[in-house]
Amino acid sequence: MNGLLKDYEVGDFFDEMFSAPGKVRPHYELLAQRLGEMEEGELERKCLLAEKSYLNQGITFTVYSGDEGTERIFPFDLIPRIIPSKEWEHIERGLVQRLAALNLFLHDIYHDQRILKEKIIPEEIILSAKHFRPELIGFDVPKNIYIHICGTDLIRDRQGVYSVLEDNGRCPSGVSYVLENRQAMKRVFPKLFTKYPVRPVDRYAQDLLAALRHVAPHGNLDPTVVVLSPGIFNSAYFEHSYLARSMGIEIVTGNDLLVKDARVFMKTTRGLKPVDVIYRRMDDDFLDPTVFRKDSVLGVPGLIEAYRKGNVNLANAVGTGVADDKVTYYYVPRMIKFYLGEEPILPNIETYLTSDESDKKYVLENLGDLVVKAANESGGYGMLIGPHATKADIEKFRAAILADPRGYVAQPVINLSRSPSFCDGRAEGRHIDLRPYIISGEKPSIIPGGLTRVALRKGSLVVNSSQGGGSKDTWVLDDEEGGGDETPTPQSQSQSPIENRAATDAKQRPDFQPEIS
Repeated sequence: MNGLLKDYEVGDFFDEMFSAPGKVRPHYELLAQRLGEMEEGELERKCLLAEKSYLNQGITFTVYSGDEGTERIFPFDLIPRIIPSKEWEHIERGLVQRLAALNLFLHDIYHDQRILKEKIIPEEIILSAKHFRPELIGFDVPKNIYIHICGTDLIRDRQGVYSVLEDNGRCPSGVSYVLENRQAMKRVFPKLFTKYPVRPVDRYAQDLLAALRHVAPHGNLDPTVVVLSPGIFNSAYFEHSYLARSMGIEIVTGNDLLVKDARVFMKTTRGLKPVDVIYRRMDDDFLDPTVFRKDSVLGVPGLIEAYRKGNVNLANAVGTGVADDKVTYYYVPRMIKFYLGEEPILPNIETYLTSDESDKKYVLENLGDLVVKAANESGGYGMLIGPHATKADIEKFRAAILADPRGYVAQPVINLSRSPSFCDGRAEGRHIDLRPYIISGEKPSIIPGGLTRVALRKGSLVVNSSQGGGSKDTWVLDDEEGGGDETPTPQSQSQSPIENRAATDAKQRPDFQPEIS
């Protein structure tokens, strides 16, 4: 190796680019060659070019804590992540399977609740969930699709096995950066793109609009679709406006809509225009002050009445938050077996429920070795990484778990896979994850690759933008030219201790996630 990769250290992790020190994986060879040919300072100049482009376009995200200011340019690493086609096919099958089970689960718990009656999931887990909406019990959503857009976070462990870290089924954010990252890469690496058969990502807006039109109420073949945003001060407003513009539809706030005779209308200069489908980018609590939070000035009074009467559809459906609760996450493999009769293609991370007495005892005795997460937080907030935590933080979480056992889960520290990233003038390994975006319409559609998030702080395992993370372009290859490894899979889909145990005892703001939560 020479150039940028000359002194690259693989470390004791699964490295996306290197199978061993100095040994490049086949599908990365052309990229390694290009990086090796670069003159000193060339990649840094390309980084500045990309950063200037992001600044000029206003591609930013918002952080709600800290003293560095809230509005920041989203960090972008120019060394792409490459996924061979066979590897991606495995991921796709797992994501489609998982989303199918989640949609069946949501329909079930708002109707017959078979999964609760048959004690596959304890009733109290679901009925006590923060985002379970009893107001929607018995309500039929169009086409039985609850999660129209899902962002499922994947990681790779030390053996290279892909596992699901969490599901985001309410207002998953970040897809606009996938599309902008690709445009930036085409500008700074145009020749490299001609050498790799990279699958395009630019159909996302068309696929999303088609899915939203597909679920219009009353089978309307020419529905009016809008994006409902909390407004320009929201962390994700760039994405809201970007997607509305890309789909050729209106972006609105609550003040732009009104409900009359249980129908939703958009105010226009030509009068009121009926609205059929709302892609909402705010949490349930803020949608309708007559049903949820009475103090919300962001929603639309009467919206839920119009929704329940079938005169407007909301994507994602109200009440989907119960499916991405971090306690519910634990039960998704059981959902797949219960509803589909299949083994999970993509496994969960081993998870401990502090609502279970034996698990709680173990967690409290091992807080310094575990990752603890609040059940309904996101964006890297409400999380303890035991090995890097202070004694004060550990004791704070101990008290929180004892006060609210249902509100937390714990997991072992997973050494996320690493990928070369350009940091301080050199290529260094940084931990990454992957958020693919799955659209559920007439048929499932998945953007090839999705968003690779990077923990740009050396040694950090937290990839969220609010915690110092960034992103890189994700290239899914269209064929196996350039090789590729076989996708490692779990050795025997063996059950965790928690699964064995189960077998024996049959923020004040909407869309609060920092832009990539």
